Amino acid sequence: MKNKKVIIIVAIIIAVIIGISTYYIVKRNIQKNREYEIEQISNYKYFVARENDKYGVINTQGNEIIQFKYEDVKIPNPEKDVFICYEGEKTVILNENGEQIFTQYNNIQPLRLKNISSDLMYEKTILKYEQDGKYGIIDFSGKQVTKAIYEEIDTLQFKEGELLVKENGKYGVINIKGATLVEANYDKIETDRFYDEENGYKDAGYIVSNTTAEGYRYGYVNIEGKQILETKYNDLYRIVDKKGKDIYLICAENGKYGVIKNGKKIIENEYQSLTYMQSNDTLIALKGKKYGVVSIEGKEIVPFEYQQIDISGEYIHATDTDGHIKIFDADGKETDINENVSIINIENTDYEIYIEYINEKTTYSIYNKQEKITKNEYAYIQYLYNNYFIVCDNDGNLGIIDDKENIKLDFNYSSMQKIDNTEMIQALNKDTKETEIYSKDIEKICELRDAIIENNEGYIKIYNDKEIKYISDEEKEVNNTEVLKNNKIFAKKSGNKWGFVDIQGNKIIDYKYERVTEINEYGFAGVQQDGKWGVINDAGQTIIEPTYKIDNYQPIFIGKYYKVIYGNGEVYYTK
Repeated sequence: MKNKKVIIIVAIIIAVIIGISTYYIVKRNIQKNREYEIEQISNYKYFVARENDKYGVINTQGNEIIQFKYEDVKIPNPEKDVFICYEGEKTVILNENGEQIFTQYNNIQPLRLKNISSDLMYEKTILKYEQDGKYGIIDFSGKQVTKAIYEEIDTLQFKEGELLVKENGKYGVINIKGATLVEANYDKIETDRFYDEENGYKDAGYIVSNTTAEGYRYGYVNIEGKQILETKYNDLYRIVDKKGKDIYLICAENGKYGVIKNGKKIIENEYQSLTYMQSNDTLIALKGKKYGVVSIEGKEIVPFEYQQIDISGEYIHATDTDGHIKIFDADGKETDINENVSIINIENTDYEIYIEYINEKTTYSIYNKQEKITKNEYAYIQYLYNNYFIVCDNDGNLGIIDDKENIKLDFNYSSMQKIDNTEMIQALNKDTKETEIYSKDIEKICELRDAIIENNEGYIKIYNDKEIKYISDEEKEVNNTEVLKNNKIFAKKSGNKWGFVDIQGNKIIDYKYERVTEINEYGFAGVQQDGKWGVINDAGQTIIEPTYKIDNYQPIFIGKYYKVIYGNGEVYYTK
């Protein structure tokens, strides 16, 4: 009898262990299936081209590989020879040999991305196909990823790699591997628009909704696919400026707003409105007919006694019914800061920018720990980096000062800004009309009139219709031979004409052109003569004599074809 009991207990223990193990294995497999990678494109091999109002495909040598006979051509992934060619409403899928592929599928279409800034406008790993009035997806090898079970398939806004699908009249979300991310239970799904620098929109959850007799009712599904809020709210949106793993949602129920953190109510629905202020991590709230301020966790910071609330940096300006203003810090402590002062917090916490409004005049000042640094009056101040500030005097002239108010760049500029992804500065001299480039130490690097600035990986190109200059990552003006390291020949000007030389400076092409471009990554350069453009290759051979009229300082050529960007941002090449 005892042995029988022991056997039963052991069997139960084994069953529990197996059950737990199975649960975690299934959970791990589900999680693994939910994960997906966005393919990164680094080497374009194929390009849509247009000739005589028909479309085809060329390669990097400018050779025609798909005939110009189609009404349109789409190349979702320019590294793969999968070309969607349109013949009326039908599509034909061809490879680089012009052979028809994926013939076992009907009506194959690319899936265009939504709200994603890129010249790659389509999903790069999957295509949509049709069968018996329903849709599925295949990959670029022709392998079926899902059966044709969906009434609709479309991309999901902001989230490359995820697809909005309709099944049995309801919407859900799958990924490019076919895994279900959100069950098809909803009348509408959109992302919550959460974005961070590391993962982009990948960690954005889903605002889901269903239709009722009173209109849409909203709920929330997290990135694990779990519905943490039922679809019962009149309004629902995420506080996207609140970074981190915690999910803060402002929700409305019966016309009153509250806050939910990770599925748990932390601020009751008792406010007519809630507005999140990132600068001091608070919420401006309307209760009844009065405004106050509460913390993100619901603690009252400023009482509900005011006609208006404004936030300036971390400070709260509260105006009562008589027009009197009280100023509070982020903890709700009243300060003695003048009511006519607004404070801007900047990324360098050693400094603050104060804006004073006195006698209808606006004056900017720099403070360090509430001690005023600047003695002069400025019409505008913008933090630059380190201890430098762009300032504007009362005559509208721009210059740069440091935190001791030493002038680092004279007030002689009509515009000034930091060049993206660098600590270099571009400034337009109001007298000479020249664009001047300065290093992070405010030392002039170069200048050029009517300049266009092009920010490339490893260098900056600054050019006009007569001259080209290059600046290295080390913030020095350099020769084209120092930055265009893969090129065989280089543009050079002699007198008023351009030609090409090799890396030793030997003349390869005579100085006879009005303008030229450098040899591009495909081995071609544009050359202009008598206002018309032609093409040479990196061996110095003429591909086509100057015949094209192109209104562009720096056209891009592949063989005889030049690049065109048309209305919706898509690209094709033409001759």
